[in-house]
Amino acid sequence: MKHANIALFVPHAGCPYACSFCDQRSITGQNRLPTGDTVRQTVKTALAQMGERAKTAQLAFFGGSFTAVPRAYMLELLEAAWEPVQAGKIASIRVSTRPDAINQEILALLKRYGVASIELGAQSMVDGVLRRNGRGHSAQDTRRAARLIQEAGFELGLQMMTGLPGDSDEGAVQTAKELIALKADTVRVYPTVVLKNTELSRQYHAGEYVPQTLKSAAALGGRLLLLFHKAGVPVIRMGLHSVDPAAFEAGPFHPAFRDLCEGEIYLSLARQILAKEKLTGEIELRVAPGAVSKMIGLKKRNLQALQDAGAFCTVRADSGLSSYEVTAKRRNGDAFKIH
Repeated sequence: MKHANIALFVPHAGCPYACSFCDQRSITGQNRLPTGDTVRQTVKTALAQMGERAKTAQLAFFGGSFTAVPRAYMLELLEAAWEPVQAGKIASIRVSTRPDAINQEILALLKRYGVASIELGAQSMVDGVLRRNGRGHSAQDTRRAARLIQEAGFELGLQMMTGLPGDSDEGAVQTAKELIALKADTVRVYPTVVLKNTELSRQYHAGEYVPQTLKSAAALGGRLLLLFHKAGVPVIRMGLHSVDPAAFEAGPFHPAFRDLCEGEIYLSLARQILAKEKLTGEIELRVAPGAVSKMIGLKKRNLQALQDAGAFCTVRADSGLSSYEVTAKRRNGDAFKIH
């Protein structure tokens, strides 16, 4: 996924439910709904800034439930978005919606207006978790919608959350495996955060909900990221892009959450190979050139963790290695590899 997004947010529009965790205005920073003129001005600004790159960009409607908004409003947005697609100024359109707001008639309409990608907010594939969080749809709704989207020729994106009330690490892994089985083209993974004025905030203050710690969320995120990587499913987002500080109450928000997750992957791989080969003392670890900082960890925390276990490690780049591969060797000794 090398194309850029021209993002427009449609906070809460079209959503008939109040999910336990949701306050999209605090996530998007927007209170006003965009109009057709907003779409045109946003595209105009993006074209001036992006130049030739805009021809491969997608105009992306995030937030809300795009296909559940009033039909006249949806058509207003689509007609404005379709103009630059028709003119060859941008590539296509992306929308986000709920699994139960997809049917063949809606898909035909989206196709007519140049939509190429549809993301579904699955959040969990465990029905008990969906019910507890007021999602208003089932895992089967997600399976059905995903099939319809793929049969109609759209790119399928699926979004999931971790740390929801009633969920567990193994439940999140189960959800990830189901998203892989649905043959998603892209995935986004969001750890749950507590925002003011939500049902989750009430549960948190009542002691009914304990959010993930940042470390536990990153460790689970690393497991999921590696699972998707091995299945060949691109993860295009790990963690929320931003949160209004005035609305944030608790939970594992970090602006570089993906880096933390990848650091956990490399720490786990290093521990595995050191334990398997019984390596201690002065050790040289090698990783792909772009992964050196991830192996070292934020503020060198991975190297410190390995040192606490008796391995004094240095890290070097090796162009012969791929993502999530680690070799280790004693100084002047044989090298061992794990991935």
